[in-house]
Amino acid sequence: MRWKRRPEGSNWGDFGADDQLGRTNLIGPEQVRKGVAEVREGLSFCLSLPLDFPGGNTLNVRRHAPRLQPTRRDDVDYLNFPLGHVHPGASDVVSDDQVLLSLQYSTQWDSFAHVGSLFDAQGDGQERITYYNGYRGHEHVLGPVDHGLPSRGRYQPTCCAGAAGASGSSAARALGIENLAVKGMQGRAVLIDIARVFGMEFQDIGYEQLMHAMQVTGATVEPGDMVVLRTGFAELVLSMNRQPDAHRLHNSCAALDGGDPRLLQWITDSGLTALIADNYAVERHPPRHAPTDGARHAVLPLHEHCLFKLGIPLGELWHLQELADRLHALERTRFLLTAPPLRLPGAIGSPVTPIATI
Repeated sequence: MRWKRRPEGSNWGDFGADDQLGRTNLIGPEQVRKGVAEVREGLSFCLSLPLDFPGGNTLNVRRHAPRLQPTRRDDVDYLNFPLGHVHPGASDVVSDDQVLLSLQYSTQWDSFAHVGSLFDAQGDGQERITYYNGYRGHEHVLGPVDHGLPSRGRYQPTCCAGAAGASGSSAARALGIENLAVKGMQGRAVLIDIARVFGMEFQDIGYEQLMHAMQVTGATVEPGDMVVLRTGFAELVLSMNRQPDAHRLHNSCAALDGGDPRLLQWITDSGLTALIADNYAVERHPPRHAPTDGARHAVLPLHEHCLFKLGIPLGELWHLQELADRLHALERTRFLLTAPPLRLPGAIGSPVTPIATI
């Protein structure tokens, strides 16, 4: 067995020893029917930003805007390419392209392989790189480098191509995004319009503030629902037209306070199956309040709680303004959400073009 002890407050094993779907197991036929029952107007809304937003890499230096280029054959670009060059007499003209894309650059899903934790799953006093349901780094989630465990010494990664394969490739052999693609990620969703209640000022949203926003907007969450949070962040990103002002973005709009234990407990108790926001990380990152005593702690406590402990996928940078305005006008908060990620085996995250139908 991959683990002998599970993290406190986790649901490891509740859906089976080899489960890779976590709480999305609760999205079944009943949730789809509930979502379909919310379709009354026959209106659909695209909840994706253009995938070349936010622009540049100032928000995350590791993630770069997509780069489109033609496919090639014999060093020839296949854009506006007359097939008569290779098939004499042919009248066809072909354009064909490819993309270099950071999978979590814009509107996205996080898989459970995105954030794990250093955890003693065997109860032998040794911390190991561990992901949801006890899946392990370097065995189930592979990378070309063994980063070792954090210490106070200088960071010196070492090659671990033996674990990742001779090519040094990386992939999630378990917990990859393809599991959510096969699941479909379709069912009833609930919008909590935080921006409509609190505005777009910089602030942390804990349990009390979230409950207030739900009361004011009339939003209720039942087990199996996907929860969608509007803070106004994506609208601000769009207004910058691919020239993001990092300082302004990092000092505007609300974000969940992942360090609020009551908020994390509500996520556990509510039975929600996915947590989605229009901002960069769902939670405040970096957190404004972190332990200073040197003890182990999560820099992304909400990510750890959702992805590592409960198997709740996170969605980030979704575009919600048009949907939110229409739902507000109709005095509604629920809708049918259809949001499968790419069925790309081994991927850690995925761009997504979610569709809300009301």
